[in-house]
Amino acid sequence: MAHAHAHDHGHAHVDARTANRRRLLLALCLALAYAVIELVGGLWTGSLALLADSLHMVSDVAALALSMLAVWMASRPASSRRTFGNCRAEILAALANGLALGVVAVFISVHAVERFLEPTEVAGKGVVGVAIGGLVINLLGLWILEGGRSESLNVRGAFLHVLSDTLASVGVILAGAGVWLLGWLWLDPAVSMVVSVLVLFSAWSLVREALDVLMETAPSHLDPAEIRDALLSVDGVTSVHCLHVWTIGSGEVSLSSHLVTNPEPAPEQLLQDVREQLAKGFGIAHTTIQIEPTGSAEGGDVTCEEACEPITGAA
Repeated sequence: MAHAHAHDHGHAHVDARTANRRRLLLALCLALAYAVIELVGGLWTGSLALLADSLHMVSDVAALALSMLAVWMASRPASSRRTFGNCRAEILAALANGLALGVVAVFISVHAVERFLEPTEVAGKGVVGVAIGGLVINLLGLWILEGGRSESLNVRGAFLHVLSDTLASVGVILAGAGVWLLGWLWLDPAVSMVVSVLVLFSAWSLVREALDVLMETAPSHLDPAEIRDALLSVDGVTSVHCLHVWTIGSGEVSLSSHLVTNPEPAPEQLLQDVREQLAKGFGIAHTTIQIEPTGSAEGGDVTCEEACEPITGAA
């Protein structure tokens, strides 16, 4: 029964990665097509805002291509050297996407300052028309990526890229409308600054989550203290040490721990009870448990519990 559960769990990850790869491919094609349209539109209308947004979409294309590469690498089987497989490729891509978002935000800010200092006349009506098309494409991209952003940090990074470009499209529409209807040249850089701040928040959130995975921080939705209490509640477990909870890749939580136990119940039954407690209570299926019978460390040697690095609190 346990083997069947692990088998189903593996298939679920494979199916999720296949679906995410299709989502990323569709979003990539849409972003690439409209980046070209916005580039032509920017040259036609003389709008630096549209040219900047087209560059923003080019960054989306690069991010989506990187995400697709990472998903493909993560789907490759484990090897004798990479025993965990290539799951971390997705996290590295998410980190790169977050850093790229930060670069885009800086670019938008610099562009906005330049527009404040030297306002530029543009064909506002044309800007609005092209930007509305970009908004529709970005909304479609968000809809495509929505299904995978909760199960993959990498897809979430791509989602945030497209979301930032959606906000940029809204800003360009407002700026174009302001120039077209009211002659407010200052509106373009003002909106750009607001968009850059939103992009920076998205970038920081993504980079922080990716770094948490790379630093093997306990997942935010799990409390190691609660897990320790749950392990201690299992019949036969007297103490817990060397407890580690971390994430290998997107949504793949692993746990290792040493349990000091009484002679009863039998180790096989106790191990089954512990695994059921972790699976049902916390959704953790990938576990490494070392059972240490009470009194097994008697003598002058340093005990295993003493050798474990103590946990002093949150970082």
